[in-house]
Amino acid sequence: MVAMRLRSTGLIAAAVVGLAIPLFAFPPPVSQTTPTTWMSVWGGYGGNAQHTAIASDASQPLNRILWSTPVDLQPQYSGSDLFIHYGSPVITPTGTIIVPVKTGATGGFRFDARRVSNGGLLWTQTTDYVLPPQNWTPSCSPTLMGLNWLAMPGAGGTLIIRTNTDKPTARMRRSAFYGDTVYAGNEAFYNDTVKICTPLTSDRSGNVYFGFRVYANGGARPAEPLGLVSGFAKVTPDGKGSWIAASDIAGDSSMNQPVMNCAPAVTADGRTVYVVVSRGSWNMGRLVALNASNLTPINYTDLTDPISGDPSLLPDEGTASPMIGPDGDVYFGVLENPFPENHDRGWMLHFDGSLTVEKPTGAFGWDDTASVVPSSAVPSYEGSSSYLLLTKYNNYAGVGGDGVNRVAILDPNDTAFEPISGFNAMKEVISIAGPSSDPSFPGLPNAVREWCINSAAVDVAHKCAIINNEDGKCYRWDFTSNTLSQTLVLTSGIGEAYTPTLIAHGGVSFAINNATLFALGK
Repeated sequence: MVAMRLRSTGLIAAAVVGLAIPLFAFPPPVSQTTPTTWMSVWGGYGGNAQHTAIASDASQPLNRILWSTPVDLQPQYSGSDLFIHYGSPVITPTGTIIVPVKTGATGGFRFDARRVSNGGLLWTQTTDYVLPPQNWTPSCSPTLMGLNWLAMPGAGGTLIIRTNTDKPTARMRRSAFYGDTVYAGNEAFYNDTVKICTPLTSDRSGNVYFGFRVYANGGARPAEPLGLVSGFAKVTPDGKGSWIAASDIAGDSSMNQPVMNCAPAVTADGRTVYVVVSRGSWNMGRLVALNASNLTPINYTDLTDPISGDPSLLPDEGTASPMIGPDGDVYFGVLENPFPENHDRGWMLHFDGSLTVEKPTGAFGWDDTASVVPSSAVPSYEGSSSYLLLTKYNNYAGVGGDGVNRVAILDPNDTAFEPISGFNAMKEVISIAGPSSDPSFPGLPNAVREWCINSAAVDVAHKCAIINNEDGKCYRWDFTSNTLSQTLVLTSGIGEAYTPTLIAHGGVSFAINNATLFALGK
């Protein structure tokens, strides 16, 4: 077994290049008091560290657009399509939404803090974060640390941390997971070679986890004392950093990089973090459980196609992230191999928390993170599972599908014959097709515009979800009647990469369509 390169660094003040950020010693963060208080925020991708996307508040009616703001000042269109993964905003319990904004044609980012109620600008902060090499522009995604601290990705694999999210001014500093003095000693080198490549995830104690890639000497180890290579990092609220090489955690040194856009997931008790490594884009990989306290590996499992038995594909163009269910089971979306045997739908793989038992597989996983729906929120459900899963269920035209693109509620513990794949997959409880025809496929009269969500916000109180569509409209999917009970027009529609929907404390819903964030309510 290859010796693990595990590193830990202490808190040392570092200069911040290009950003007017004063330095200070970290005070302890404001901590949550109860799970209810914690759940009244949208802390990052998928809402929380488990990525379950369950809102704490009932959503307001989708009567009108309350306000909107750009998330991309220079969107780069490919014909009539927009291939970029916009970062998930975060929402504080006191009514502030912090929005990642792309400012340049090929990069450049800032974070705008606005009032949920009216979009009023509270503050804006530029980051020097530089994107890793990519085909589709990856996300730049922050996370809340506790209830009122914010961590933002910065250059050189660093975090830029703001200690108050709701006031126009706050103390800020930079933290490098491999050591602040190391970073300060050669900022240009680290800015050029170390790049955060996943959304940031924070646990309930304010620890931040993320993946990073190292680009130097053709991808080999940089010629510097740390031997820093691509891997996963942790930064504590008091600024202490640690990291572990991706090649050391999966029992295969060739699996040497984190999957792009794949946010780490942390168990509710904060003890285990799940990450995904691969041999490169469109290649094989493994799901790995790490000890959250020190990042040492606990176990891993191969990500294989359930029909062929071949390694599933893990393209950097996706945003699928592990999701941890209320019972500790872990779900992760992959692409099928051989491609496109399942009409480019991929699979939603399902494991127990120890990663030793593979459970029923969902028939859709491409670029999708499953959301949790309590079974009580679906009145027609008659099974025994305590919770269900909401996933996209597109059947893509052009790769064998009929273009009848759906969203579905699935039973994670029961199976039924799935006619598209010919496989016994997670049993469909309810599903609904998109309502707008897709003229791009005149030979397929039933083809409809696809659902463009990678994580859907679930409103348990109203037994519904807020879902976004490429037809430019946002919908309320009512689980009781299995209808799209409300519709709100956002744009004229566009083919775009998938984005999350969110629900704020107070019930305002948010959706991103055509490079714009829309606040929706009554």
